[in-house]
Amino acid sequence: MQPTNPPAQPAPPPSTPAAAPPKQRNRRTRLIVAMAGGILALLCLGGVGVFISFYDEATKIERKNPDIVVSSYLRAYLVNRNDQEASLYTCKSGGDLAGMSALRDEMANREKEFDVTVSVNWGSLSVSQDGQGRSVSTELTIVGSSNGQSVSQRTDAWRFGLVDEDGWRVCSATKVS
Repeated sequence: MQPTNPPAQPAPPPSTPAAAPPKQRNRRTRLIVAMAGGILALLCLGGVGVFISFYDEATKIERKNPDIVVSSYLRAYLVNRNDQEASLYTCKSGGDLAGMSALRDEMANREKEFDVTVSVNWGSLSVSQDGQGRSVSTELTIVGSSNGQSVSQRTDAWRFGLVDEDGWRVCSATKVS
């Protein structure tokens, strides 16, 4: 009999020492991507913080100077005709601004009645001490125009009383002449 050869064993698969480096390279890539993502997230958060800071400063209501407060109040109340915006510059309670209300109502009525556009401008604002508060005087020029042509104009002197309530606020408006 012939000797039988044992069945041939399949050859062992070649060793794969090259397979280990890709795993290490994959880990390194993930670490780099994670670090880059973290740095990017921190930069974005820092950018949001800087934006909020600049936005807050740009939209801050300036009430340090009485003349600037009166100018802002006049712009809000007579030019923009925005009560909510004007309330940011008026005293919290006990104000007497009926004169300004009457002036704005008169402007609106003239616009309707005569089909004109009524605008208001003011001159220089002079500030004076008034007890604990301040008084600001100016001249308001009210102009009625139609089709770009001035049809009427008048100038009135006004005095505004301000008090310091967490910044200056307009509490009274009186037509002087």
